[in-house]
Amino acid sequence: MAKAGRRIWLCADDYGISPAVNAAIRELIVRGRINATSVMTAASYCGGGEAMALAALNAGQPRAALGLHVTLTAPFKPLSEGFTPLAHGQFPPLNRMMRAALARRLKPERLTIEIATQVEAFVTTFGRPPDFIDGHQHIHLFPQVCDAALKVAAEAAPGAWVRQCGRPRAAPRAHLVKELLLDVLSLAFRRKARRLGVATNPGFAGAYDFAGDFAAVFPKFLAGLPDGGLIMCHPGFVDAELERLDPVTRQREREFAYFNSDTFARALAAHGVALAAPERG
Repeated sequence: MAKAGRRIWLCADDYGISPAVNAAIRELIVRGRINATSVMTAASYCGGGEAMALAALNAGQPRAALGLHVTLTAPFKPLSEGFTPLAHGQFPPLNRMMRAALARRLKPERLTIEIATQVEAFVTTFGRPPDFIDGHQHIHLFPQVCDAALKVAAEAAPGAWVRQCGRPRAAPRAHLVKELLLDVLSLAFRRKARRLGVATNPGFAGAYDFAGDFAAVFPKFLAGLPDGGLIMCHPGFVDAELERLDPVTRQREREFAYFNSDTFARALAAHGVALAAPERG
């Protein structure tokens, strides 16, 4: 068993998407199995009692870093007035937003206003800026969107770091087109972040096809991840709201079961990894 020499962030995405997902994320935080979650302020279940229950977990000694999960794709709706483009009153689907961003057909002012509005909603909900900022479906990495996200981070949450999704050099060879795309997009993202003085995570893992045996997939994320690196995950329970909003359902329960298991703890120990201790915001 290797001695724990690396401290990492294990971040559960999508807090706010449904009550069942929220409950699973909170349970893992309480058990010390994850140490970060990113909140979708554009979703319906991130305020009220759901927000209070999450914030309460950091009373006393903080248990989890809380971030903003910038959301700009369907089936969610903008928080700001006048956002374009829209599709039936909602953000466009991911493929349409990607094409528009790559063709630089999005409106920078509207992107900046919407992302700033989502940050403001986080501050209103939790009483402080987010510890970090990332993007639902990695939308924050794409051209135009990344400029707006980094501008808002620098101005409205100067103490926050922003998620880059490039794998570390020591990581295993990429097997998915998605991994390669994230690597390429993150190159420009990191350069722009440095120019603005915005901090980023030193390494990233967690991209996979949301299928198969998660117990076989997860240890690969630990290989080559540096101290302070970040692993993205999507644990949750399934309810009707999740099924209505997102195609990733039962795999969330498989991730939850893995993180709740002794197998997960043994994988961390075998790789000399422990979860970082969050600081008080």
